[in-house]
Amino acid sequence: IRRQDQPFATIDLYDYLLRGDKRKDVRLETGDVVFVPLHGPRAQVTGAVLRPAIYELKSGETLVDLVRDAGGFRPNAALQRVSIHRILPAPLRGPGAAPRAVLDVPLPAVGADSSQVRLGNAVFNNVIVSPIPLEDGDSVAVDSLPPLAGTLFVAISGAVNKPGRYPWRDKMTLRDLVLLARGPKIGAYLKEAEIARMPSDRTEGQLAQTIRVPMDSTYLFERDSLGRYFGPAGPAFPASGALEEPLQPYDNVLILKQPDFQLQRTVYLGGEVRFAGTYTLTSKNERLANLIDRAGGLTPQAYPEGIQFFRVGNKVGRINVDLRRALGERTTGSNIVLEPSDSIEIPPFQPSVKLTGAVNSPGSVLWEKGRGLEYYLGAAGGFSSKADRRWVSVRYANGEVRTRRRWLLFTSDPEPGPGSEVVVPIRGAAGTNWAVVASALAGVLSSTVALVVLLKQL
Repeated sequence: IRRQDQPFATIDLYDYLLRGDKRKDVRLETGDVVFVPLHGPRAQVTGAVLRPAIYELKSGETLVDLVRDAGGFRPNAALQRVSIHRILPAPLRGPGAAPRAVLDVPLPAVGADSSQVRLGNAVFNNVIVSPIPLEDGDSVAVDSLPPLAGTLFVAISGAVNKPGRYPWRDKMTLRDLVLLARGPKIGAYLKEAEIARMPSDRTEGQLAQTIRVPMDSTYLFERDSLGRYFGPAGPAFPASGALEEPLQPYDNVLILKQPDFQLQRTVYLGGEVRFAGTYTLTSKNERLANLIDRAGGLTPQAYPEGIQFFRVGNKVGRINVDLRRALGERTTGSNIVLEPSDSIEIPPFQPSVKLTGAVNSPGSVLWEKGRGLEYYLGAAGGFSSKADRRWVSVRYANGEVRTRRRWLLFTSDPEPGPGSEVVVPIRGAAGTNWAVVASALAGVLSSTVALVVLLKQL
């Protein structure tokens, strides 16, 4: 800063930009000149530092000052050494010689050699950085630790709480890896585990060799207040003194699952049974008739033909089930094997047939055995003038739908049953609504006329 044509103050902006220190700041006055000169020697720092950048160097500044300006090392810095890439002077750039040289600077750990802790050294992240002088154009590279995939690791999968890759260390055992994976899951098979290991001989294209190693209940790390292990459901795995299995780099460990292990699965049974509710399946092949027996059987008001059976698994939806046959002939396919989350509803007997849609008198008509579709349509006053007689359908109590069929001069009508519903659609309900189309066209036409009139007035 020049004042009255004389140097008044010199300010190092790095004190403010890097450390927030403005103690040397001055108040400007009228006529002052703030002059920013060309930069002097500069050095670059890259890699695992908090603030990688290009920094200007004062006379006498060293590697310690550059690392301090860069905020120090990041936690993932490889702190064994750093490299200084230096541009060689012109006389040393002879034909065939590289224009740069690399200086390898070791970073000893604090306490490893007390003689290295001397004046000018600095400690960053528990390593000693020496005050090596820097030159214009130097580039300091701080290496980062390689990712897990680039180092020695072991992997674990299967019935553990936290499968994945973990760093390998010397004398690491299977028990250490299971502990890192937060122990076995419920249903784990703790009698043995499989280890896939890199083969020593690959002449025949072998990728891995597998071995089975023993395990026991001591691989369970959670205990109750009495010191007993929390074991997974299923067979017991007594402590048999399984030997510690050392692991090698790149081992893949598989913790097996108990064969046929599953937690309890439930189904819902409601409606006209003695004890409705949510039942737990006792086996993988439990059938519908067994479940009805467990629920105390059907009530006298039950209507077996109206059973509503819904399956959630694989989005199956409604299944047409013959309950009377399932209860009478338990070896037939009608006695369906139950699956988890099945929902079964058995409605009461409803001695009526409901008629809706384009009939003259919608409502319900008492069901009579042997009566056909025309009887119930007549009881509802017959078709209205808007009825589409071709697509009359019957929805039965179990959810099944059947539609009237016509072929040449022949007609096949579904026969309504108790609790069913006859639906007569309106003719042309799914066609074009010409009244709506005409209304929309009239609106567009009126808007166009108004726009033309407005343009003529302009």
